[in-house]
Amino acid sequence: MDEFSATLNELTEEYERHARLVKDAYGKLNELEATVRSGDEMVTVTVGARGQVKAIELDARVYRRLPPSELARTITEQLNRAAAIVADRSKELISPLMPDGVPYEELFGEGVDLDSLLPGPGAA
Repeated sequence: MDEFSATLNELTEEYERHARLVKDAYGKLNELEATVRSGDEMVTVTVGARGQVKAIELDARVYRRLPPSELARTITEQLNRAAAIVADRSKELISPLMPDGVPYEELFGEGVDLDSLLPGPGAA
């Protein structure tokens, strides 16, 4: 085997290894969910991998104990907590796959704009 073929084989193996890592991480990302319960155990919520609400469970006593505005606030707080847990787990899965020197937040953080990541017209 000549040097070019050996280098090509190494590159192919490296690509296949990275592809497996990305595929595994993607599979794990799709399965992520977080369930949290309020301190008084009146509200339990589950949030999925993309921040979607999968379940809201209310203890039967909640209607006697919490006024509607407080119940709404508690549900919102628990949804935010669960979404933050999913976001942290996503970051843990994706960060090892990020290019060296590129922080996770630069590609996936709040306010990221796809146009800012792409070269402009005529850029080489």
